[in-house]
Amino acid sequence: MDFARASEDVHLPTSVRRTVKLLVVGSFAVGKSTFVTTLSEIRPLHTEEIMTQAGDGIDDLAEVRGKRSTTVAMDFGRVTLADHLVLYLFGVPGQQRFTPLWDDIAHGALGALVLVDTRRLEQSFDVMDLLEERELAYAVAVNEFDGAPEFAKAELREALDLLPATPLTTCDARDQRSSTRALIAFVEYLLATHQEPV
Repeated sequence: MDFARASEDVHLPTSVRRTVKLLVVGSFAVGKSTFVTTLSEIRPLHTEEIMTQAGDGIDDLAEVRGKRSTTVAMDFGRVTLADHLVLYLFGVPGQQRFTPLWDDIAHGALGALVLVDTRRLEQSFDVMDLLEERELAYAVAVNEFDGAPEFAKAELREALDLLPATPLTTCDARDQRSSTRALIAFVEYLLATHQEPV
């Protein structure tokens, strides 16, 4: 896969026969926008807004004190896997107040990659519950923040209450190679479990 930024031409080539919609989800400030930006071959769409005092006491900034903006609708990026197959990545806001957006954004998605932060694992449960309610397949990627505690995969699986078949991997959402590995693990899982051929 060549993730070099595309030229000015952002249109799909005529060889593309299949597009697949995937969600990138997780709690507030877990790195969803960064992940989509890192992998997108086109200039990604972001709906970021500056955080104001109105959000004081609503968004937990304890572990993310430098955060100044937040996604208020979605992020969007594109990844070409083959001449005939393109992935559309939709980053979904993680705060509970944006839950009403989920039904529209999740419509038609094949599955979701859940990003988690080991400093705030408990904040991932609501997001995984939303996916399970919608019966969407998902994989989990631990976004490795600088200075965040590290745990064995078995401990993480138990803490997140993951089924044995649910993929668990790690990534640095800022790093293209690392993020690509997490995306590949997720896509391979979808290929193995999805009933329709992709």
